[in-house]
Parts: sequence; C-alpha cells; structure tokens
Amino acid sequence: MRRVVITGVGLNSPLGNSYEELYENLKNEVSGIHYVPEWEDIKHLGTKVAGTVKDVDLKSIPRKYRRSMGRVAQLTAISTTQAIADANLTQEMLSSRRCGLSFGSTMGANETMFEYVPEVKQNMSFRGQNSMAFLKMMSHTVAANIAQMFGIKGRNIPTCSACTSSSQGIGSGYESIKYAMSDIMICGGGEEHHYLSAGVFDVMGAASTKYPNEAHLSSKPFDESRDGLVVSEGSGAVVLEELEHALARGAKIYGEVIGYATSCDGSHITTPSEEGMKQVMQTSLEDAKLKPSDIEYINAHATATARGDIAESHATYNLFGGSTPVSSTKGHMGHLLGGCGVVESIICLIALNKSFLPKTMNFKTLDKECAKINVLAQNKSQNLNIVMSNNFAFGGINTSLIFKKYD
Repeated sequence: MRRVVITGVGLNSPLGNSYEELYENLKNEVSGIHYVPEWEDIKHLGTKVAGTVKDVDLKSIPRKYRRSMGRVAQLTAISTTQAIADANLTQEMLSSRRCGLSFGSTMGANETMFEYVPEVKQNMSFRGQNSMAFLKMMSHTVAANIAQMFGIKGRNIPTCSACTSSSQGIGSGYESIKYAMSDIMICGGGEEHHYLSAGVFDVMGAASTKYPNEAHLSSKPFDESRDGLVVSEGSGAVVLEELEHALARGAKIYGEVIGYATSCDGSHITTPSEEGMKQVMQTSLEDAKLKPSDIEYINAHATATARGDIAESHATYNLFGGSTPVSSTKGHMGHLLGGCGVVESIICLIALNKSFLPKTMNFKTLDKECAKINVLAQNKSQNLNIVMSNNFAFGGINTSLIFKKYD
C-alpha cells in the first residue's frame, strides 16, 4: 500500500480565501455568517442568514473556461488554481495519465437552473437559450469543468453526494493513489450561495431563524439553544500525491492521509443514524490501523440541527469516550454543503501544523440529549499527531477521514 500525502491546498470560504487567512480568522474567533437582506423578498423563507465568499475575482478565470461554469464551478476553479500553484505542479504533471481529479457538489448552478427551466417551460421552446446552460447545471459540472480548464487526462471521479461530496472526493483520490491507480489526485468540491439551498432546509424546519439581527449567533453546534443550521457557500481543493513522487520533486508536505471510509445507512433518507456514523468512523480507524485512543482531535460534522448533533454525539462517545477534543467549525461559517468536507479537512491540516484546536463557536451548554463528549468551548493550543474529520449527508451517506502530521 502506497502512502498518500497532501502537497497543495486552496480554498475560498466565508472565513477566508487562503490557508493562512482561514487560520487567522479561526484563531481570532471571527464569524463569517451575516444577514441576507434580499431574502426578505422570498415568500415564506424563514431563515435570513448565510455565509458567503467575498473578495474573489471570478473573472480571473479565462473566459473560454468560465462561460461553461456557474458560480459553484467558478469558486472551485479558483480554489483549484490556488492548490495547483501551491503544490508547484507543472502542466506536464497535470496532463499525465497518472494525474486525476475527484470533485463534487450538491447540485450544479442553482441560479442558471432558475433562469433556464422556467423560461423553457413557459415558452415551450428552446429558441434563444444559452448553449452553455446545461454545462453549468449538470451535477458533475465542477469535475468536468476543472478537467477541461487544467487539461486533466487521468481519472475523473465526480462525487456528488450532498454534504459528503468533497470528503468523498478526498477519499476517492486517496484510494486512487493508495492502490496505484494514480500518482497525483486533485480533490475537493464546492457550493454556491442561493436561496434554494436555504429553502430546502427551511421547509424541513432545520434552518436557523432566530437570529437575523445577530447573525453571528445563528450557528450553535451541540448547544442546547441551537435552532438549526446556516447554509453557506465555499469551495476547496487539495493536491494528494504518492509520498515518493512528492519527495522526488521536493514538494512541501502539509500532512498525510492515513485512513478513509465511506458507508451508507440504508435505513432512512433524512434521519441520521447513530450506528451508521459509528460504523464509518470505526472502518476509517481500521483502514488506518489505529485504535480510538490514537485520535487526538475530531472535527465533527455537527451542523446545529436538533437530531443530527445528538446522533453524532452518541456515535462519537460510544467509540471515543468523553475525553477526545471535539469541535464543529460550522459555528464560525455555517454549512458549506458540498464544500464542507474539504474546507474542514484543511482545518484539520491547520490543527496539525499550527498545534491549534479551534473552538465550537457559540457553544456554551451541551444539549442534555447529547452524549457527554468533550466539545471545545475555547480555542486550545496542543501538539497533535493524528486527527479525524467526519461528514454525513442525506441518504445516510457517511465519510470519515484521518490525517497525520508528516515529519
């Protein structure tokens, strides 16, 4: 089995558009969540808060590539550009059949769909429609567009599985290298800001509605006063590389991926399964050949929904007990949906390399129905060697990734 390391990172998020900016804003306890005044015009939409990406020049993407991209693909293309530059990959490396990619999102471009479908339905005609519209809306728009933009000729694995899209992307890339199908895999995912995504959770009673005038208080993972999640946007990309390949070219190494698992509950389309969550974490530990006590920090999925946080706390407690530090960084920036897994994986790299454990923003009192896990209410400095990142999605899709400091 070949070792897999991370040699490049890129991101844009409500909490910053670079590795260092993300670290500084986590350290300084900045909130990336804000009030969205234009959502006041959406009938029956209760939630009015979100986390959005700022200060990103989408027009820096050459037009010949940008014209087939909606915002979700554009955001991810910017992140991928950063990660490729950070890893110092040449075009020869990118175009090798030994270099592939694995990216996902919950959906394609929501705004394009809202413009395209009603017009076609109303006129019962495709005359005058933009020929690029479907390429923006299709579920694998991120993976397809990035492959074209960077001339990727190897494996292309679209991982469109809602909130596990980008963590499955990393896991698929890890397995591709581990089992010698690739030497380099560029992995990640993204999501774009749109009221459709917020409305889906709002209708289900799972979106935060209590704090439009104090948006920074809206996301409260594990806290007894939480009232739902905050839907946000963002994207990220990581360059995974076979260890000897990375060493041979003198690449810097952020960390090593040493464990991964994905599973399906096979029981309920929306209700989280404590047993399914526990199973995927256990399988990831088995892949890494570790014991639960080897994990020194867990970045939880914890979206601040009523049932999800409870199920995840019990699954975590039953496997790890009550001493392992746990935090959810969705309190800082909301839920990036298809982009959350990769951004939270980058936060795990920050934890390893900066000896820094981020707090759970807005957490004060553990919900009495949650298991008594060690939720961090304050930032903490601690030398770390091995950390875990977990994500869970509708359809009972689960992922667990384990990262190790490289030395």
